[in-house]
Amino acid sequence: MNITFIAADGTETRVEVAAGESIMRAAVQNDVDGIIGECGGSMMCATCHCYVDDAWADAVGPQEDGESDLLDCAASEVRLTSRLSCQIKMRPELDGLTIHLPEAQL
Repeated sequence: MNITFIAADGTETRVEVAAGESIMRAAVQNDVDGIIGECGGSMMCATCHCYVDDAWADAVGPQEDGESDLLDCAASEVRLTSRLSCQIKMRPELDGLTIHLPEAQL
């Protein structure tokens, strides 16, 4: 399965990811600039903030409990499609997912 990350400057990076893996972990393991994942995916920071592409928002689903509280601490603008990438797990119906990255994480 694949995810395309689009940086704030428009640079695209496509990575392969296994089912069940978090979007954050896929980004970190593939050195995608723009996702830090400082807490390692334990939902204790907002350094994996991302924007789900509008076309994928329904498939990805709503924020998990507690995400909005952490997103209040995000370094970049929080939008309706903002998510913590550590809370999005890859599944077959998300193959081809597009994720936009914010300008800053810290």
